[in-house]
Amino acid sequence: MSMQEPAGGRFESFEAFYPHYIHEHSNRTCRRIHVVGSALVLVVLAVAVVTLNPWWLLAMPVVGYGFAWVGHFFFEKNRPATFRYPLWSLMGDWRMFFEVVAGKRKF
Repeated sequence: MSMQEPAGGRFESFEAFYPHYIHEHSNRTCRRIHVVGSALVLVVLAVAVVTLNPWWLLAMPVVGYGFAWVGHFFFEKNRPATFRYPLWSLMGDWRMFFEVVAGKRKF
């Protein structure tokens, strides 16, 4: 299974994309930063719900993408998949997060 994008095209499904996504997160520090960022997104969501202040919701993408992009630019040294595959990248973030939390993927 290739870790590169298909020649001359895009991935046809999320299942085809996910191995590429994981390969783009092979640096352990990058992966850890992603997981911490995702956890903080959940904290920000909880704060929004508890305080009934929807302004906190604006912080969610800033926190999530901020942590992820630091991981990519400074540790993984690659371009985040978000720019080419925004929805599948977001889905990949959460799948990877839950795999780590469940102990199915190294933290």
